[in-house]
Amino acid sequence: MRGGLILGLTLAAGALLLGDMAMADQPHNWGLGMQEAASPVMEDIRAMHDDLLMPIITVITLFVSGLMIYVMIRFNRRANPTPSSFTHNTTVEIVWTVVPVLILVVIAIPSFKLLYKADRTDNPEMTLKVTGNQWYWSYSYPDHGDFSFDSNLLEGDDLAKAGGVRQLSTDNKVVLPVDTNIRLLLTASDVLHNWAVPAFGIKIDTVPGRLRETWVRITKEGTYFGQCSELCGTRHAYMPIEVEAVSKEKFEAWVKQAQARNGVSAPTKLAAAQ
Repeated sequence: MRGGLILGLTLAAGALLLGDMAMADQPHNWGLGMQEAASPVMEDIRAMHDDLLMPIITVITLFVSGLMIYVMIRFNRRANPTPSSFTHNTTVEIVWTVVPVLILVVIAIPSFKLLYKADRTDNPEMTLKVTGNQWYWSYSYPDHGDFSFDSNLLEGDDLAKAGGVRQLSTDNKVVLPVDTNIRLLLTASDVLHNWAVPAFGIKIDTVPGRLRETWVRITKEGTYFGQCSELCGTRHAYMPIEVEAVSKEKFEAWVKQAQARNGVSAPTKLAAAQ
């Protein structure tokens, strides 16, 4: 009875945890699986997870579970009172060495291709610089006059007035255009932070004194959320990321407004891809 209660509580906690982790634009109750992809990199990550890793993991789990059940039934003390005395089987040892190596090779080849694709783009059309601070994010647009702003968590009355999402909405959203190769340059001013947006397939540390690079091409308009994913201090849980993806025309209009607020005069047209 007690064991069943513990098992039930464990399963319930696991379900709640998975529900919190699976965010599609924003959290959904009892959500399972990865967030919907909004970039080519995330589409490839989902495809690799769903079409390659999950079948391999499922087959291995079923095989090992079946083998353990067979061994427990066939070779327990009652069914096999006189155990065998041999200690080696060359064929089995070769198989359990070669098969895992082949599985790892099958996984490694597409993994290397995906890592290379996610690293950076050769044809950036614009740049966004991200700086992690304790405990908020700073953003600057070097291709558009280098204006910048801070992005903090919305809380209390401000959150209610904005109709935002608890623990995810910010006072200043990052605005980016869709269908644009965007270079992301990331750093930190104090300690390690991590800029993570699940829908984009991005989860990268921001390191003090170093400039790191990745990229994103957002494929559909909408609002996407993320959070700092590196333990960075007492308010680590209060560093959300909110990205609003808009059309190129709306982005240029937003840039003009941001430049006016910051007293910047610079072209707003996106750079042509090389």
